[in-house]
Amino acid sequence: MIQPLSHFRYDTGSASDTGLVRGHNEDSLLSLPAAGVWMVADGMGGHDAGDVAAAIIAEEIESVGIAVSTQDQRARVSERLGRAHHRITAHSREMGLATVGATVAVLLIFETGFACLWAGDSRIYLLRAGRLSRLTTDHSEVQELIDAGRLTAEQARHWPRRNVITRAIGIHDGPHIETVTGMVMPGDVFLLCTDGLTEHLPDAELAALLAGQGAAQAAADTLIAETLRRGARDNVTTIVLHCLPIGEADDDAGDLP
Repeated sequence: MIQPLSHFRYDTGSASDTGLVRGHNEDSLLSLPAAGVWMVADGMGGHDAGDVAAAIIAEEIESVGIAVSTQDQRARVSERLGRAHHRITAHSREMGLATVGATVAVLLIFETGFACLWAGDSRIYLLRAGRLSRLTTDHSEVQELIDAGRLTAEQARHWPRRNVITRAIGIHDGPHIETVTGMVMPGDVFLLCTDGLTEHLPDAELAALLAGQGAAQAAADTLIAETLRRGARDNVTTIVLHCLPIGEADDDAGDLP
């Protein structure tokens, strides 16, 4: 649906699927256009663990409210990620579980600026003028090997420990969130996704699928459908966000409520 904010209209589409192998969905998503907040989380730890962890993050961020500044917005979200971390670690102790946590990727937009906050290998992309850029860098063993020049990106797609992450909410001694910032331009398309999507769709194909769709919900549905067509070995969750200039007609999104 389209929601008006101060500088843009936002056409948001979202979808999540258990996939074709897993027995339940440990992903969560949250879309709060009025607050300028969008989030995906990917739980780890199995039933009553990973799904609970991801749901806790979504529940905490849902209470963020309307910020009065960029700094206020980031502080509100950071505080809630900290609260989620402590709730998840308490749940882990209560259940007697060894490892419970969730990756998270949060997109914040305030006026014409954006910020990405993340931990783990859930990602945020930006499609601008036909070019796709990955805004986040995976916190994973395989990314460290790529950065060190020991693996190529293609080799990494088949590396046996490619799913081992180095940061998540609920593990270690704190959230350890990384942040990048930038400016929003009219026509920008943001994609938030869990690794169930990027396991099957490399960046070049993501760019083509995003560019080839109209409304945001159609793009989100297409991404999920293509992942399922390729076997969907993991849960898969995606949010697609189109940034539309206020006052200009958008033919693709015009039929949305």
